[in-house]
Amino acid sequence: MRGILAALAVAAGSLWAHHSPSAEFEMGKRVAVTGTLTKVDWVNPHIVVLVDAKGADGSVENWKMESNPPAWFRRVGVNRADLAKGLGQMVTVEGNRAKNGSLYMYMNKITFADGTSLELVNGQSPEASQ
Repeated sequence: MRGILAALAVAAGSLWAHHSPSAEFEMGKRVAVTGTLTKVDWVNPHIVVLVDAKGADGSVENWKMESNPPAWFRRVGVNRADLAKGLGQMVTVEGNRAKNGSLYMYMNKITFADGTSLELVNGQSPEASQ
């Protein structure tokens, strides 16, 4: 898994070259959501994961998180199975929430129940990348 993390660190620069997520997401504020991973959509233009998390009032919140395109993940050695291993399990997703306050996030990191994680890093915090 360390090899995957290192590969993600090297290749994350292409994320910012593709287009800036700052148009839709609050890149200066990183948030974390913990819940059950319910779906992994390995689709273009960006992969999408769905997480059911408990809201402040105890109700279930259905979060949608997007990330880089599938081709980007394949180039750094990550495939759908690397994310899908967490289906039905508790995960923590860190990222940048949508500016409109909806249950929508740009995924920077996902940590699985077994403690392993995948993280998009480019040597800078998202705050410094604006």
